[in-house]
Amino acid sequence: MEFNVSQLIEAKRQIDSTLHKLRETVKTFEAKENPNKYKSQITLATRRIEAFEISVSLIERELNNLEIKS
Repeated sequence: MEFNVSQLIEAKRQIDSTLHKLRETVKTFEAKENPNKYKSQITLATRRIEAFEISVSLIERELNNLEIKS
């Protein structure tokens, strides 16, 4: 699939926003009185953070490749 620069920039912006929210969610759960009670939610959010970080990296790589071609 081919994506244009504006699509990639918007996707990155959306993912960055979601990453921020997920990181705040993890902080909130870890700050609770009994964080072990929220272990599965913390694990899920952490795995999503890792996946979105990979996505951002790939989007940035693609944007760099498009800049080189221009």
